[in-house]
Amino acid sequence: MASSNVGKIREISRLLKDFDVEVVAQTEYGVIDADESGQSFRENSLIKAQHAARLTGLPAIADDSGLAVKALDGAPGIYSARFAGEHGDDTANNAKLLQMLEEVDDRAAVFHCVATFVNADYEPLVAEGLWSGEILREQHGEGGFGYDPLFFIPSYGCSSAELSMNKKNAISHRGQALRQLVELIKQTYA
Repeated sequence: MASSNVGKIREISRLLKDFDVEVVAQTEYGVIDADESGQSFRENSLIKAQHAARLTGLPAIADDSGLAVKALDGAPGIYSARFAGEHGDDTANNAKLLQMLEEVDDRAAVFHCVATFVNADYEPLVAEGLWSGEILREQHGEGGFGYDPLFFIPSYGCSSAELSMNKKNAISHRGQALRQLVELIKQTYA
């Protein structure tokens, strides 16, 4: 797995537990995070997957995901993990998002995920998932990571951080993208 994000690795491991694969973080091979220099989730996902595959000699899966808030013209978008400056500072990212939306009534948002599988023998396989919701005015829940405590799902009446991991994986952007990716891998390698 082309990631060093512990929350993401845990979530992806659970999503792929029913398949005959072992999810191993790139850090187990001494691979550091790729430079996410792409201009889209798709480009960054491909950059990360190719980086991990090239340095390990193994097939790799990467995802690039983030939150797009309508009132912020799609921000934080591809900069979601480093929205407040330092990469992966969930507390600062959430605080900045709340501050920017303090006087905003339209709080519609969409989580995006692009998952990519690369193997030297084939063209990259790419799948995408979207998850619509709203941004809360304060954090709710203890589960998940990132923006989960602020991401409200109207049909469930709670934040993503209040969902069980199984429920979140069943409906989330990452769950959607990875299930599609697994099907593409099965079709390609069957």
